Amino acid sequence: MIVQPTLFSPIVQFVVLANAERIIFELEDNYQKQTYRNRYMIYGANGKQVLTVPVIHSHKGVKIKTKDVKIDHRTDWHKLHVRSLQSAYRSSPFYEFYEDEILPVFFKKQKYLIDLNLDAFEVVCEALQAEFKFKKTKEYQINTKNEEDYRSLAIAKTKQIFPLQKYTQVFDDKYGFLPNLSILDLIFNEGPNALMYLEKHKNLLFKS
Repeated sequence: MIVQPTLFSPIVQFVVLANAERIIFELEDNYQKQTYRNRYMIYGANGKQVLTVPVIHSHKGVKIKTKDVKIDHRTDWHKLHVRSLQSAYRSSPFYEFYEDEILPVFFKKQKYLIDLNLDAFEVVCEALQAEFKFKKTKEYQINTKNEEDYRSLAIAKTKQIFPLQKYTQVFDDKYGFLPNLSILDLIFNEGPNALMYLEKHKNLLFKS
C-alpha cells in the first residue's frame, strides 16, 4: 500500500501501517497545504489542539516536491510543541515512559520536513515496539492499480469518519472521546497496548 509520510500521523494511518503487508512512502508528490505533512492534532485542556511546523513556501505558482520542503526555523516552534505535549499528556498513564524517546525529535532541527516526518515515524515505531519496513517511491505514482492507495489520509480537512474504538483520554471527562488524533495520543494513554489497538482495527482497511 502507498501512503504519505506525515508528522506524528493520525491514528487511522497507523491502523493502515500496522496491518499492511507492504508499505511504500510517496516522496515524489507536490507539496500541498492543509495536510498532516506538517501538522498533527492532540487533546489539550481546551479540547482538540492543532500543532503545526512552519515551512518555507515556494514562490507563488511554483510547485515544489514534498521532499524538498524546508522547515522554517525563524521561530521556536519546537518549544511550543514540547510545552503543549507536556501540558496535555504529563498526567497520562504512560507519558513519562516515552517522553525521553519522543521529545528529542523536536530539537534535531532538521532542514527538510520529510526528514522530520521520517524521524517521527521511526520514534513512533520504537514506542510501539514494531518494525514497519517500507520502500520509497522514485517517481510520482499516478497508476496505483497494483497498490492500495492511502495517500488521501494525509488530507487534514477530510469529512470521512473512522469508527475507532474508545480508549481513556486525559480530558475526556470534559469533552468526551476525540477519535483519530495523533498517534501520540494513543501511545501516551495506552502505552504497550497501543499496537494491539491498531491491529484490532484491521476491518477499517479500505481503498481510498
